[in-house]
Amino acid sequence: MFPRVSRRSTVSQICYAILVLITTFFVAISCIFLLSQAARTAPNRSFVKNVNAVVIGAAYVILLVLSLAFCLKRRIAVHRRLQRISKTFRTLGKNDVPDSVFLYMQQEYARACLIAYESRPKDGFQEGWGRPGSKYAGIRFRTSLLDSVRTIDKLAHLVIPRHPPLRPHARMLHHFRFILPLLGRDEDGLTPLHYYDSAIQLARHSSREPTEQEYVIGVRAAKEIETILNECYLEMREGSSTDLSTCE
Repeated sequence: MFPRVSRRSTVSQICYAILVLITTFFVAISCIFLLSQAARTAPNRSFVKNVNAVVIGAAYVILLVLSLAFCLKRRIAVHRRLQRISKTFRTLGKNDVPDSVFLYMQQEYARACLIAYESRPKDGFQEGWGRPGSKYAGIRFRTSLLDSVRTIDKLAHLVIPRHPPLRPHARMLHHFRFILPLLGRDEDGLTPLHYYDSAIQLARHSSREPTEQEYVIGVRAAKEIETILNECYLEMREGSSTDLSTCE
């Protein structure tokens, strides 16, 4: 972009210089022709005591002075306007520009915002991620499921201090086998840990990404396990505080 702007500026400067040279050339030619015509039509055919030549010369001198004064005035005006522009970044207000310019800027800004809003993906879908605009927007299912393992493991160690340390590839059913009696069973005889184990196995080893339904099942099971472990931990703390007060 910048080379193109620089190229345009160079071309415009060259065109301006050519225009000035052509104008100066024709003005000089016209001055010479008029002076020669004044000399030929004079009684003595000379520039001496030739009023017409003096008038023509004075007119061209005045034209030259006025032209230089106009160019100098424009250059000074542009320089002063550029000096008034703040070198530090600041937001333009309504009083900084004419009303027509400010209205145009507002319209273009509103147009850009509308285009950006309409360009946002609404029905897009990426495998393994929550749909835009839904409850799970911006969540990667595999990562979220695997991150929940450490949270449950910390709670399990609070309830059972001698709970085995977490191993990278251990099955959830085997690793959390000591908290299995704390979990209730559904009509099929399965605990939340069974559903959670299936979701974690899928997230770890499946070549495809988990679907939203599989993610919901895994997250729901994880929350049930966390809720039960939190309740057990609170009961343990209440029981220990009660025992201490009884001893006292």
